[in-house]
Amino acid sequence: MASLDTFGAKSQLRVNDASYEIFKITTVDGHERLPYSLKILLENLLRTEDGANITADHIRALAGWDESSDPSVEIQFTPARVLMQDFTGVPCVVDLATMREAVKELGGDATKVNPLAPAELVIDHSVIADLFGREDAFARNVELEYQRNRERYQFLRWGQTAFNEFKVVPPGTGIVHQVNIEYLARTIMERNGQAYPDTVVGTDSHTTMVNGLGVVGWGVGGIEAEAAMLGQPVSMLIPRVVGFKLSGEMPAGTTATDLVLTITEQLRKHGVVGKFVEFYGPGVSAVPLANRATIGNMSPEYGSTIAIFPIDEETINYLELTGRDAQQVALVEAYAKEQGLWHDPEREPAYSERLELDLATIEPSLAGPKRPQDRVPLGSAKPIFRSVLTDYVQATGAADEASEESFPASDPPANDHDDPADQPRDYESAARGANGRSSKPVKVVGDDGTEFELDHGAVVIAAITSCTNTSNPQVMIGAALLARNAVDKGLNRKPWVKTTLAPGSKVVMDYYERAGLTPYLEKLGFHLVGYGCTTCIGNSGPLPETISAAVAEHDLSVVSVLSGNRNFEGRINPDVKMNYLASPPLVVAYALAGTMDIDLVNEPIGVGADGEQVFLRDIWPSAVEIEEVIGRAIASEMFTRDYADVFTGDEAWQSLPTPSGDTFAWDASSTYVRKPPYFEGMARDPQPVTDIHGARVLAKLGDSVTTDHISPAGAIKADSPAGKYLASHGVERHEFNSYGSRRGNHEVMIRGTFANIRLRNQLVPGVEGGVTVNHLTGDQTTIYEASEAYVAAGVPLVVLAGKEYGSGSSRDWAAKGTMLLGVRAVIAESYERIHRSNLIGMGVLPLQYPAGQTAESLGLTGTETFEFAGVEALNDGSTPRTVSVTTDTGVSFDAVVRIDTPGEADYYRHGGILQFVLRKMLES
Repeated sequence: MASLDTFGAKSQLRVNDASYEIFKITTVDGHERLPYSLKILLENLLRTEDGANITADHIRALAGWDESSDPSVEIQFTPARVLMQDFTGVPCVVDLATMREAVKELGGDATKVNPLAPAELVIDHSVIADLFGREDAFARNVELEYQRNRERYQFLRWGQTAFNEFKVVPPGTGIVHQVNIEYLARTIMERNGQAYPDTVVGTDSHTTMVNGLGVVGWGVGGIEAEAAMLGQPVSMLIPRVVGFKLSGEMPAGTTATDLVLTITEQLRKHGVVGKFVEFYGPGVSAVPLANRATIGNMSPEYGSTIAIFPIDEETINYLELTGRDAQQVALVEAYAKEQGLWHDPEREPAYSERLELDLATIEPSLAGPKRPQDRVPLGSAKPIFRSVLTDYVQATGAADEASEESFPASDPPANDHDDPADQPRDYESAARGANGRSSKPVKVVGDDGTEFELDHGAVVIAAITSCTNTSNPQVMIGAALLARNAVDKGLNRKPWVKTTLAPGSKVVMDYYERAGLTPYLEKLGFHLVGYGCTTCIGNSGPLPETISAAVAEHDLSVVSVLSGNRNFEGRINPDVKMNYLASPPLVVAYALAGTMDIDLVNEPIGVGADGEQVFLRDIWPSAVEIEEVIGRAIASEMFTRDYADVFTGDEAWQSLPTPSGDTFAWDASSTYVRKPPYFEGMARDPQPVTDIHGARVLAKLGDSVTTDHISPAGAIKADSPAGKYLASHGVERHEFNSYGSRRGNHEVMIRGTFANIRLRNQLVPGVEGGVTVNHLTGDQTTIYEASEAYVAAGVPLVVLAGKEYGSGSSRDWAAKGTMLLGVRAVIAESYERIHRSNLIGMGVLPLQYPAGQTAESLGLTGTETFEFAGVEALNDGSTPRTVSVTTDTGVSFDAVVRIDTPGEADYYRHGGILQFVLRKMLES
């Protein structure tokens, strides 16, 4: 639809021999004071003004933004494109295929269900690091990937042919976010003769990595992404914008990882959930593009919607380096300067809040053992490790399986332990408190016959992995040079360390080869295992059997060190209790050390071939050498060559048989792709929403319950409800694959919802995992089996939770599974933005306790029967501020309704966002 252009913003921009239609934000009064990110939203509204969803009043409201006010004005943001990875993308395509059938059954045209905005899916979440430390690891892992996922990949190939504007980047290419910044991102879009800012929503929370390129984009649930693909704008409140001023330059010996962990800690302390963060000031020019992308990538870890850097000369240099077309690069610079989007280091836009950081204060750091915001200075890593180890083992070294302190994955944060996110560390006291621990190292014989001893703190996984760092040549070259220096000194990795290298794109291996550094990494066991997310998402693969058995038998608290962005409990590997985020060079260093119980600053990392002690400082490469290698080893033709046929795929991909037809031919025997029940019995008109009567509590949870705790992820255990389901369908144990690979099968996913091995449901104290009490019988059972009983009895369900409910990755199945289990409402102290939105998108009512109240202060135990009154007020076209909650035990309170925008209210009235979109299609 053409813009109404109330403000006369339509104009022409000539770049070289081409002319583009643009909408000039300079025609709107007040634009000059806006932050960079809000200028992009202003252009978005000007270009999409239709007099209904987007009006002149919306445009004036954005231009007249009051930086001091809390968000209250709703706008409709229309992203330029949608980005998906395969775990979240498969259910998106499943839902679109199901919508086609539903439209057809209701008398509509199935082919109208089609992406209206470019939608690109990168298959990067399916490779598992089964094999490692050998030359054929990559080839064998890819072979296994195709064996496990053949059915899913055939389905995606069907989608690529059946839907317009839908493209798939095949397996073995790279990580979605690195492929995005290196190839897919336009920075400025050119489409149908128009030029406008590239904006994106993605089905992965780390979509924000593209913020480093000046692109406004963030992660949404798969259901919200589907709506965006189908032309629905994203409903949002004009946000508060935090200005983050950078100055100075980083010291020698520090990395982008150290910078981002410091920023994560600072922003988490300040509180930026739901806000935009925008970097500005004289220090911006000193931050390389790859470092900017690393900072943007970690946005979900400090809770902001975006963390963006404006376009400047560094942006242009990166676009040229990565082989973008010369006309495209020229368009980006000309458009940014024409629209006032080019960064001016002297400009001070209006900001809601301001923070500052002198880059010279950055120090080498890690984060862990269970949260990205828990930054640990490298020099204090040993005493802090010893202090937190007491949370995982008893003084005797044995785990306390029943204690509340063992794995507080979803309990409220303990006040009696130091927490760097909330208060300064007392390192001296921490070290004293840990000195009393005792343990007896366990003797192990490795698969190769090597004998060694394992103890608490042994690093059993050292993984260079994930989008966060593998897009960054500084840290990747740094890791390889450190490996070279270590090999030259005669050092090697410890035999119990599983070492893996999973770069974000093929370009990384190209510049390793060109620099002659690959042999040194491989000498230390860092062979290529795949181009994908691997360890960071739980695809670390199994530990060697002898090590896994020793860890299990003696309940050792062993460690992973990874260059990722997520280290939540139960995420990385089922054998590993403690997980630390670190830069790629530090990952190599810890592989050499083999333990977290070491001071890498002051203690030797090993003994060289000459018998002399070797310290980390002896093998750490200089910044000058890193830049010299980057200068001679990286060239734009690498990017041009590797991305020349990016959608074509290799022979394995091309040889897959591809189904055809406008609608998908579902296979009733499939255990990977099944038609979901979302539209069963759906009428053309929505039924009125109703109050909720006689609800029982399925789970009572504490603070910081992440989508990792809620959504199915990782390996499928044989004795779990999902494992039993697969076995009953003739699937052998070795073919179970992971939950992520089976996201297209709702029967598997519902059985894995709330089944995380570290989940602590307070209805069953002292027990971990997907367990609850069936209040109809009083029996302890799995959450899925209890749900089955409740659904059969017609009993609606409710979940009680604490602070930051649903933080972490934007997993749509955390909401889909919740709904399919029969949960009608969630009551929490606070929500993570994406999960709250996803709950509404699936027709689940998000409620919040009154300010200052909790389940404990209200006396809720989770054994009550609940009544919710006042929900029906939504049928009047408005959203009630609160609903009345009462229990059969006499507790009553007014819960705050967290339906925050009129658009969300529409979704809830229709039973979900997909039902809303489908009905709008039928109307048109």
